Amino acid sequence: MHGRPRKPSKPEDEAASAAKAQKLRALQSQFLHNHQNNIYTKESVELSAKLLEINPESYTAWNYRKLAVEHHLSLTHFDSNPESFNSIFQQELTVAENAMRQNFKSYGAWYHRKWVLIKGHSSINHELRLLDKFQKADSRNFHAWNYRRFVAPLMNRSDEDELKYTEDMICNNFSNYSAWHNRSVLLSDLLKKKADGFLLKEKVLPEFEFVHQALFTDPDDQSGWFYHLWLLDQTVKVDSPLLVSSWPSHGYDLMLLGDSYPSSAFTSFHSDSGTFPLVLYFNQAVEGVNLSTVSVDCELNTIKDLIWKPLSANNSRTAQVWVTQLNFIDVEPNTYPVEVSIGHSQGIISSSGFHYNHSRFAFRVCVQPVEKVPAKRLGGDVMLWSDEKFHIYDAHSQESSPVISLDQLSIQNNHETTASEWRAKAIAKEIDHFRELLSLINCKIGKLTLARLLMAHDNKICPSNKTHFKEVLGLYSDLMKLDPSHVQYYKDKQSLVLLQQVTSSKESLLKHCFHYRNLTSSHIINPVCLRLNNLSLSRVGSFDKLLWVQMLDLSHNELQSIEGLEAMQLLSCLNLSNNALCSFTALEPLRSLKSLQVLNISHNEIGAHSIDTTRYLCSSPLSHSAGSEWNPGEIINADTDVKSYWEAYYILKDLNLTQLDIVGNTISDEKFKSFLIMVLHALKWLDGERLH
Repeated sequence: MHGRPRKPSKPEDEAASAAKAQKLRALQSQFLHNHQNNIYTKESVELSAKLLEINPESYTAWNYRKLAVEHHLSLTHFDSNPESFNSIFQQELTVAENAMRQNFKSYGAWYHRKWVLIKGHSSINHELRLLDKFQKADSRNFHAWNYRRFVAPLMNRSDEDELKYTEDMICNNFSNYSAWHNRSVLLSDLLKKKADGFLLKEKVLPEFEFVHQALFTDPDDQSGWFYHLWLLDQTVKVDSPLLVSSWPSHGYDLMLLGDSYPSSAFTSFHSDSGTFPLVLYFNQAVEGVNLSTVSVDCELNTIKDLIWKPLSANNSRTAQVWVTQLNFIDVEPNTYPVEVSIGHSQGIISSSGFHYNHSRFAFRVCVQPVEKVPAKRLGGDVMLWSDEKFHIYDAHSQESSPVISLDQLSIQNNHETTASEWRAKAIAKEIDHFRELLSLINCKIGKLTLARLLMAHDNKICPSNKTHFKEVLGLYSDLMKLDPSHVQYYKDKQSLVLLQQVTSSKESLLKHCFHYRNLTSSHIINPVCLRLNNLSLSRVGSFDKLLWVQMLDLSHNELQSIEGLEAMQLLSCLNLSNNALCSFTALEPLRSLKSLQVLNISHNEIGAHSIDTTRYLCSSPLSHSAGSEWNPGEIINADTDVKSYWEAYYILKDLNLTQLDIVGNTISDEKFKSFLIMVLHALKWLDGERLH
């Protein structure tokens, strides 16, 4: 364990082990008899102590002793015999200490000792001496550190005293990860309480200097690096949740319906039903978005009683993106101002417990005359994704630029202030330190930290002056060569940085905006496609800047997941061909895209893997929503059992697809195609062939 080579056991060791096992079985048998029959005599309690001395991990024995204590306390009156009370608890402390000597990482022993002290009848004067003894044996024992955090307040030890203790332990051994962790816990508490001398701007620079001593002495030791990452987070994080973008955005003029061609593809949205999504994108997951916390004011009565839905893959009540549908059915052609007020009453709360501050934005909905003859649905003509079907967007045309819409997505929060001078100074100083370190040694964790610092500088400190994309992309390229065992992590990070670069400026975005030729029957007027193909992306992001996109090409990348794509509620056409998607579960975000009509998932790996590992990328398989609504008895007809393709059915059944391409996947046989035709009632084109 932990790098120690195993040695073959000697015959005498095996004999001793066998004798110990026999004794343990006899003790356990007698103990379980006593426990099951509620026998709490002196002899039976002593027997449990012997069992715990041999096997401190017997949690049932610890629970038995708690029951025995409660039993004996019920027979003793404290006022008449306080010494008897105290002796009962002292005996428990002794048993716990003996068990710790046998195994000082025993969960049961440490928890039992806590339970005894909570009762309040035991002296705590001995606890720190006991801890010192165990921490000398193993200074990184997290059980002892956890117990110390429990004991210190009982002994009226201040957080400042404990902070000094962590400093002494770190100076003694800067590889003590537990001491670094305890220091972060104590500092978090002191900063939260705003204790005297513990304002964040006063402590960050000294703490960075303190951790540098460990990092620059032995850059290969990870303990200090984790603490440095925590310090960086404290420097740049914003506690209160913020609305970072929305669709429609502030000042937006939305062209809804109509039989004429509007001046811009970026401000038009066609809806058969007369409804469109209102999307709120926060900087962190929040809960409490509802009628009482978000008001949408318009002269129409059709947008009352809105239902807000969190776009979350795990059926959580918290989400970073929330959506509702605004109803403009049977509305007279006119221009209607809409004002959205968020957080006017408290209730929107982040997962860390911080409340959202009030903000508002406004846009206009320009309802055009409805066509007398309903427009053809997308699907009358097959849509092809080949390069010759696209031509580069003309940056000098009279049409509104998508970047204008992109800029409008940003919400100006009245309470959000420019990053203070000390934050910028701290980050800039750290960047200089790590550039100096990397000029001396080739340190992979130093490169990773520098990449994080540079992105923190661009995103948090100076968001209007992002200048480090090229350097960060180069650092991740170096890391993939330097540390091949973690290449996927670096590729994901590099992909996210590349997408931030693409969406950072008008010039970079327009390079990826294309007009689609001859889509005359489309409900996307003058369709503009954002083409992010052939970029070697392994992950997608920057969705807060892409809420306006109706056509998206992500083909010829290395995507294994499309997590986060559910935020793009306007998507009508999506190309995911030639990626590494290995299951329909990886496509779960598509379930939230109610406007999606054209989908290309050809030439992936769907059906090639017998075990769908995508299902277990979330925190728990039980929290994954895929299949949670599936009825095992559900069938399409007598010949097609949903159970054969339950994941595909779950993902696709509520989509209104008119065109689907799935050729080049292992699952794509004639039986599966027949299944798709029966599930997707609006489907007109399948793998480039028109259905009759």
